Amino acid sequence: MRQSEIDEILDRPISRELLARDLTRLAYVAKDGTPRAVPIAFVWNGSEIVMCTAKNAPKLPALRHNPAVALTIDTEVHPPQILLIRGRAELDVVDGIPDEYLQANGTYRMTPEQRVEWEAGVRSLYDGMVRIVVTPTWAKLIDFETTLPSAVEELLRRRDGSGNA
Repeated sequence: MRQSEIDEILDRPISRELLARDLTRLAYVAKDGTPRAVPIAFVWNGSEIVMCTAKNAPKLPALRHNPAVALTIDTEVHPPQILLIRGRAELDVVDGIPDEYLQANGTYRMTPEQRVEWEAGVRSLYDGMVRIVVTPTWAKLIDFETTLPSAVEELLRRRDGSGNA
């Protein structure tokens, strides 16, 4: 997929709304060869998805071994809006707490006092973290109004006689 196509998809209004959410599902291949999908907080910085995790997280050896990942960001209503992204995870071990971690967890409802207490707890727990940075190499938006899953699009073409399968 060309970068201009990816950029066009990610710049659509619905995509921008989804990229402003606070939770994605990260799919990767575990060290034992089986698939995993885990919910994880994220931040979109305009060109990359940034997620943060503990330095001892089980997903890190797997991502070092096979950095290919897929992300799903979606809504919980019907019809859902779904942003699918593929890319490669780059791992960046950092001292302290990355700004992205604090930003990704900034949408939770907390009083200012609770936020101070939460942040102090985070800083006392982690001496560092790993930033998982994914630059999209493929993207698809499914909104069930202007875009559909590819299998449904194919079925519609077959039904309407507008394409050969």
